Amino acid sequence: MIIAINEYSDVPIYLQIRNQIVLGISDGRLAPGEQLPTVRGLAEEMGINSMTVNKAYQMLKQEGYIYTDRRNGAKVRERLEFSNELPADTKEMLQRVISEAKVRGITKEDFYKLCEPFFG
Repeated sequence: MIIAINEYSDVPIYLQIRNQIVLGISDGRLAPGEQLPTVRGLAEEMGINSMTVNKAYQMLKQEGYIYTDRRNGAKVRERLEFSNELPADTKEMLQRVISEAKVRGITKEDFYKLCEPFFG
């Protein structure tokens, strides 16, 4: 999986990495049990500080998307166990997106249509 970072984005790089890995899991580009690059390897490949990658991996681990062990590094969890509830910060982000859509005149039905491809 290729992770592309937008250096001009207001979103911190560690969060861009986290978001792209979650997206990769969601759309199947990252399979359950798949090995992720090492912190050092990904940092070198992207030309960023390893602490930035480490922060993204720690966030993913805390959220339950990946697990790590000393010998094998980071892997996508085989079984993701989540409730049907979104975290508060995700709900806030969703509210901002919905609010922007409403301001732009997008109806609820059209918004649902926009979301359909992401549910595959």
